[in-house]
Amino acid sequence: MFLAVIRARAVAAPLNPAYTQDEFEFYLSDSESRLLITNAEGNPAAQAAAAKLGLVHAAATLKDAAGPVHLAGLGCAAANGNGSHSSHQENTNNDPSDVALFLHTSGTTSRPKGVPLTQANLAASVRNIRSVYRLAETDATVVVLPLFHVHGLLCGLLSSLASGASVALPAAGRFSASSFWADMRASGATWYTAVPTIHQIILDRHASKPEASYPALRFVRSCSASLAPVILEKLEAAFGAPVLEAYAMTEASHLMTSNPLPQDGPRKPGSVGRPVGQELAILDEEGSRVAPGKPGEVCIRGANVTVGYKGNPEANEAAFRFGWFHTGDIGVVDEEGYVHLVGRIKELINRGGEKISPIEVDAVLLDHPGVAQAVSFGVPDDKYGEEINCAVIPREGSALGEGDVVAHCRKNLASFKVPKKVFITGELPKTATGKIQRRIVAQHFVQPAKAA
Repeated sequence: MFLAVIRARAVAAPLNPAYTQDEFEFYLSDSESRLLITNAEGNPAAQAAAAKLGLVHAAATLKDAAGPVHLAGLGCAAANGNGSHSSHQENTNNDPSDVALFLHTSGTTSRPKGVPLTQANLAASVRNIRSVYRLAETDATVVVLPLFHVHGLLCGLLSSLASGASVALPAAGRFSASSFWADMRASGATWYTAVPTIHQIILDRHASKPEASYPALRFVRSCSASLAPVILEKLEAAFGAPVLEAYAMTEASHLMTSNPLPQDGPRKPGSVGRPVGQELAILDEEGSRVAPGKPGEVCIRGANVTVGYKGNPEANEAAFRFGWFHTGDIGVVDEEGYVHLVGRIKELINRGGEKISPIEVDAVLLDHPGVAQAVSFGVPDDKYGEEINCAVIPREGSALGEGDVVAHCRKNLASFKVPKKVFITGELPKTATGKIQRRIVAQHFVQPAKAA
């Protein structure tokens, strides 16, 4: 349905089926949707929201892979809102400036911002992804990420289809560590892309229940959150393929930078690589480029970048300054043009004037052999303004305690960067795409601790 909608000059706004009715009401109204499409089973929360907003609901089924998609409930009223059939005679040739995809940022701000992406934006991004990974007809992948965000939709699905490559969806209906390698073998996969959380789950499965053999992969890609160098090294050792870390945003129609394939240059653990098909600059607060090796805000411009947030002039004014799109990330470009991210501007921890990068602290935490997953975050502090805390999931069978974590950090970090409090936990709150957002983790652990 996504492919059909964007081909028909309509706008696709894929949504997370796990949303509540209130969330569906917000997203459906903010995108000014006119039609809700679900599968045959439907989605009660989405349908209730659509009914409240007066939207038509259609259920899509595909009974035969070679046959047509059947849409139940789609009357002519959905075509143009007034019951006439005129839309069928309209020009259905896509124009590059047509908005094709409408998504919301999952960023660190509390209210999601609507991001319209045009046919030209999507085409530019697909071109960039195809070129840097040399995707070809001989490639195949299993999309383990949800198709309501750009990572799975652009990098996994559209770039593969545009390359003549094949795409498989997980047999279980969503990512499952127990069936992942069976899916990869069945589809003849040559690569896959995922978020660090999924890579860690795949590694844990490899450690506890290794496969008899693994398919020969051209590369493994990681994106959407920082990949600790120790995890990258373990992935390469376990699966015998180069691991390419990339950097992306919804506003850039996904890809901004990536480490290259081995034949195109070195890959650097801890770096998100070089810009792909767009300009990138590190700017100071006045909009001037900083000297190489100095930190500043990562800014981009190119054909893949959105023209601006929908109906949000304040956000647009802040994001599009000095002729660049401002990512909100602090980064450094090294002498070879590779980008190293320090962290989100809003997530840098300011402890008594000392700026601490949570990405650096995460990498040290994940280097401890007893740690499975970890995230550091800032919390308000009367003395220093902000203090650093962290939450850690121990490895199975590990008797990891708060003291072990602190001792490990003291050995590997300056004293002001050592977490003041360590929360040992069985799980971390994540977004639908498997991202760990520090703001949400901080709320999850610190507020209950305060109350207690």
